[in-house]
Amino acid sequence: MSKTSTTSPENFFKLASKSIELTEVRKKILLDISQGIANTYLKKNVANLNFICTHNSRRSQLGQVWAYYAAQYFNLNIHAFSGGTEVTAFYRNTVKTLQEVGFDFKVTDFSHENPHYLISFQGSEKSISGFSKRFDDALNIEPYIAITTCNNADKNCPFIPNALARFHLPFADPKASDDSPEQEAAYQKTSAQIAAEIFFIFTEVKTMLS
Repeated sequence: MSKTSTTSPENFFKLASKSIELTEVRKKILLDISQGIANTYLKKNVANLNFICTHNSRRSQLGQVWAYYAAQYFNLNIHAFSGGTEVTAFYRNTVKTLQEVGFDFKVTDFSHENPHYLISFQGSEKSISGFSKRFDDALNIEPYIAITTCNNADKNCPFIPNALARFHLPFADPKASDDSPEQEAAYQKTSAQIAAEIFFIFTEVKTMLS
């Protein structure tokens, strides 16, 4: 399930960081997350991030993939994971959106209900596994910093065992655009917003560590 892209993760990542405007309120949340990551990194020389959304199908997957990319871009020992309060599937529109900016998806376990992918990008030093799973799946290395990306996940996870810290960073759900003329634009918009905020977070972490 590979696709040749007309752009690249690097170009999209940089463009998103420059084109997305962040409010002061949002920046405060991002700075708090950055500080939490930096504090963990200074103690352990590594940080694990777990992006959590109800179905682990759209926003949490985008968060994991862009954080995975950012870790190599900024040369930081940060591992990105994702999970949900329920198991569904890595939604096909989310996969397509990431393919369109240069991420490569190879099917490793085909299932109509929940296929597993090996995700990489040109020049990547390692790949990550992508599929829908619970936030406490064994693949999500503990301890981690939990980042909830939708309101339902924040409400339905009143307690996340072994989380070093927990932050709520909700994003607009592109699901409402499915099967509509606005679908592609909505998914790209959400992906760009998440990429931009991940760029902001990792930039601040890099600065705090220097």
